[in-house]
Amino acid sequence: MKKLAEFVIRYRWAVIVFFLALTAFMGFQMKNASFNPDLLTYLPEDLPSRVNQKQIERMFGGTDMVMIVVQTDDVVNGKTLKRVEHFSQDMQNIKGVERVMSVFELKNVRSENDAMTVDAAVKMIPRTAEDVATIKKELAGNDLVYGSVVSKDFTTTAIIGLLEPGAKDKDVIDQVEAMIAKYPGTEKVLLGGSPYMRMQNAGMMQKDMARLIPLGLLLMMVFLFISFRQFRGVWLPILIVVMAIFTALGATPLLGWKFAVTTIILVVLLIATANSYGIHMFARYQRDNLPGNNNTAKELSVKMVTSLGAPIILSGLTTIAGLLCMLGHVLIPGGQMGVLGSIGIGLALIGSLFFIPALSSVLPKTKPRLRADNNPKSKRGIGLDRLLDFIADWVTKKPKTILALFVVISLIGAAGLLRFSINSNPAELFPDGHPAKESAQIINKELGGFFPLCVVFEGDIKDPALLKKIDDLEKKVREIPEVGTTQSIAKVTRQISRALYNKGEEGYDKIPDTYDAVSQYFELYLMSGSQRDLEKMVDFNFEKALLMIRFKELNTPVLRQCVAQIKEMVKDDPNVKLVGGNADVFTDMDKHVVSGQFLSLLISLVVVFIIISLGFKSFKAGLLQIVPLMFAMLMLFGLMGYFGIDLNFMTAFQASILIGVGVDYTIHVVWRYREERRAGYDDKEAVHRLFKATGRGIVFNAIAVIIGFVVLLFSGFLPVRFFGMMMVTIIFVCLIAAVLLVPALCMVLKPKFLRQKIHCK
Repeated sequence: MKKLAEFVIRYRWAVIVFFLALTAFMGFQMKNASFNPDLLTYLPEDLPSRVNQKQIERMFGGTDMVMIVVQTDDVVNGKTLKRVEHFSQDMQNIKGVERVMSVFELKNVRSENDAMTVDAAVKMIPRTAEDVATIKKELAGNDLVYGSVVSKDFTTTAIIGLLEPGAKDKDVIDQVEAMIAKYPGTEKVLLGGSPYMRMQNAGMMQKDMARLIPLGLLLMMVFLFISFRQFRGVWLPILIVVMAIFTALGATPLLGWKFAVTTIILVVLLIATANSYGIHMFARYQRDNLPGNNNTAKELSVKMVTSLGAPIILSGLTTIAGLLCMLGHVLIPGGQMGVLGSIGIGLALIGSLFFIPALSSVLPKTKPRLRADNNPKSKRGIGLDRLLDFIADWVTKKPKTILALFVVISLIGAAGLLRFSINSNPAELFPDGHPAKESAQIINKELGGFFPLCVVFEGDIKDPALLKKIDDLEKKVREIPEVGTTQSIAKVTRQISRALYNKGEEGYDKIPDTYDAVSQYFELYLMSGSQRDLEKMVDFNFEKALLMIRFKELNTPVLRQCVAQIKEMVKDDPNVKLVGGNADVFTDMDKHVVSGQFLSLLISLVVVFIIISLGFKSFKAGLLQIVPLMFAMLMLFGLMGYFGIDLNFMTAFQASILIGVGVDYTIHVVWRYREERRAGYDDKEAVHRLFKATGRGIVFNAIAVIIGFVVLLFSGFLPVRFFGMMMVTIIFVCLIAAVLLVPALCMVLKPKFLRQKIHCK
């Protein structure tokens, strides 16, 4: 390490210029970045659920719905229906909207003068109470709209726009919002559906980035000043953080990626952890820059690298390894965050070893802040030093008691696993009262939901046997409590039969028994209706039919059971070609969140174990430092169970980050303890000396990480807030484990690697 330090000092100006130029270049690349708020694209395109969804869209067009929800005491009144009619007509002219469904666009199949008539579900604006009563009666008898685009209590109606595949959410939503403003009224109007949720995601992502980055940097600067009481201890680590952020975010467009919801966590992760190495370096600088010390600025810089280079490199590599193991996640943003986080942390690591000592060597020495004291057990010093002395006394006197206490806490944490749950509900991104969440709740409760699952049938759709099969499945599906509404050609066929027969007659509300009768039904329909009315249910040649099922539930554990139940119903049906849709993709996301979580977790532990073992040249060192990580992970998942925090596409990344960040404190404790034991001190004396030498740096580092993640509590996204809350809690747990559990294990187990002399250069 001394040779590295001397190299840095020799070429200090080249080092300084290089890092500043690199930061400027990478920061300039950020202007090319864009946001991706579509949660569905967070899964690879070759997953079966996404492949099926794409195939269905190619056959029947888009299934994504943007919904205008209109609420009032009674929507069946002239003023409200006129406004709804304007919305319905204008939405058809919006670029990107493929088809509109509303009470003015969906059809009512009825009998008039002994003939079948197909016209709009609402064909006139009511003027009298009798008109209102007539419209309500017709709507209540129309399965195509009742409970689907108008609620059963007539307080809510929706205008649904089915988007073309590839339509841009922002373009569509902007046009819809302008249209709503064009027709003001007294009714409550909300926007909903997946495209609107994605737009809200994108807006909140940008707001979070603009708000949380300055807040995080400000809080970190305040903390650093309180910790070091010197401005250099503030701006030097913060400069490394800024370099790391610019490098990671600038790498995003260079790699052809987009910012995702996880980018918020990435930035805060860098604010929280990229200064760790700088904190250790400056804490050491202050420890060496004591009153009466005649070291020059260059000599102090050399000491920083010489004394801390090895443990900093080791802790940096384990952090990078933990982040890179996020590539084990099937979720695309997880792997991307791991790579980008590793780039940022790598820059921070190299910058701390090169840029900080290079810059420190050309700056004048700071005034000494700490007092000289060669007695490691001295009670003199600031409050933190006294606290560390107290902890050292407790650890050396009661190591077995501490181990027993950790065992008890572990058992309590394990009990929380019984309440652990997995849920990727997209509405839970938003806090209560948010328009996107409010509209989702209304749509689910009153209008049958907007999360679709589609079953594609293939064959001669006019064959009565196949139509009856579709009808039977639709009836079974509607018995599932979480199913809100369904739409199929079989339902239209039965609606036609109601117009042709009177209630009580043999053919009423039934699929005909003969092929000719079915053909006649559709010929009669097309005489007054349109093929376009049926295009989302059957193709032009009547060879493929779509059963669309909308769920009034967004919680993916419930959806997962429903989707599995429906797939079980059709698994042996030779006419069923595909099953897919948003509901299927999100339940697939749940499955991959779990598998990715545990795969990345296992890989992280193995890789970190190998790196530590190689760094300390002892497998026992790896095992010793995995124990506190296992304790921290148990507490993480246990506390999530106790607090009711779901494992989802955001919180799934906590464990890998925890391993990469949490092991840092353990490495510094064990490394320093080994150095003191090799210097000839007994185990008790070594504990006191390690706290005296590196305790402040470890505590400052942990508190800095905690303060960094506190910023996430101010995010607009609920899962991000929960992520921040859990990381704040669990980093504190890692700190406690490092300063209590690890020294206690060292004292009780007395592993040989802590005493063996290893010569390294």
